Amino acid sequence: MSEKVDRGRIEVNRDECKGCLLCVSVCPVHVIELDDGLNRQGYRPVRYAGAGCTGCGFCFYACPEPGAITVFRLVKSA
Repeated sequence: MSEKVDRGRIEVNRDECKGCLLCVSVCPVHVIELDDGLNRQGYRPVRYAGAGCTGCGFCFYACPEPGAITVFRLVKSA
C-alpha cells in the first residue's frame, strides 16, 4: 500500500467552524473529520485528519463560514 503524500494542507479556525460537514462531504481524499471537542460557540468543528491533502481547495469553496478554512499548496523548489 502506498503512503499518502501531502501536496497541500489546510488549517481550520475552530472558532469560526460550525461543524456543518460540507467540507467533509466534498473532500476527494477524505482528510477532514469532525473533531471530538467543542469550540467556544458550542459547535463541534472539523479538523485536518492528517497526510494526503492535495490542496485542491474544494473544502474552502464549500465552506459557508468566511475564514474557517485556509488552504495551503505546497510548492516544489527547483
